[in-house]
Amino acid sequence: MKQKYKTVKVGRNDPCPCGSGLKYKKCCLGKEGLEPDNLKKLYAREYKIRLKDEADIEGIRRAGRLVVDTLRLLEAEIRPGIATDDINTLVHEFTIKNRAIPAPLNYRGFPKSVCVSVNEVVCHGIPGERVLKDGDIVNVDVTSILNGYYADANKTFFAGAPGPDARKIVRVARESLKVGMSMVRPGNTVGDIGWAIQRYAEGEGCSVVREFVGHGVGFEFHESPHVPHYGAKGEGIGLVPGMVFTIEPMINLGKRDLYILEDRWTAVTRDRSLSAQFEQTVLVTKDGFESLTPFDL
Repeated sequence: MKQKYKTVKVGRNDPCPCGSGLKYKKCCLGKEGLEPDNLKKLYAREYKIRLKDEADIEGIRRAGRLVVDTLRLLEAEIRPGIATDDINTLVHEFTIKNRAIPAPLNYRGFPKSVCVSVNEVVCHGIPGERVLKDGDIVNVDVTSILNGYYADANKTFFAGAPGPDARKIVRVARESLKVGMSMVRPGNTVGDIGWAIQRYAEGEGCSVVREFVGHGVGFEFHESPHVPHYGAKGEGIGLVPGMVFTIEPMINLGKRDLYILEDRWTAVTRDRSLSAQFEQTVLVTKDGFESLTPFDL
């Protein structure tokens, strides 16, 4: 479940938002020198970002294990002939069985427990009667709440034998996530993530969706910051230890333009080209990152 993006940019040469009078790059970019409590206060005040402590991180990590286990369950079940609503049932029952809550259910009126997006559907596909056919690609976006903590991840699967276009877009979407995650470390910015993804995906002849982005997660379904999958290197909020957010590039085989169906949820490529996505929840650590929803890419 993604939110529309509103730009927040703090360039390296801009005045630091902490009020020191120094340039951002000479002051709080990286934040290695700030005490953790002061860092928490600064990021809460300036960006409404709630940095996580060790107990919070472990709670999100446990929720993340459940999300990954759910995706692993689906990998064995997705095939031609299965309806998207059957996927919803599998996710719902497995989540409840593990004493967790499916976060999408009734979120802002969303009627199901998971988003299932097939072929030209970019995101927010509502499970229903649609039956998967041989060669389809299907993205399943799982968010679980376990003991009050949220974790969020998705994968795009093949139903049956994919054609060359399906193979390409899934490969590029998967690699886009890897490229974005490789930019996560203290001292880099949110803009570095988007820049790396856009540079790679467009270099492969694909396009990057602008309307929906990654987001902070953990205490709530959607938190600050927004994490666009396009942008300029060095711009945006500086990454610091304790930040937890999703990276979830939506990559189209054709043009990036989309439209929303009458159900007010389902986003579809305007040119009906294939769209694929991979997502993980990541933690910024002292020397890099940790995926809290780890699966092989």
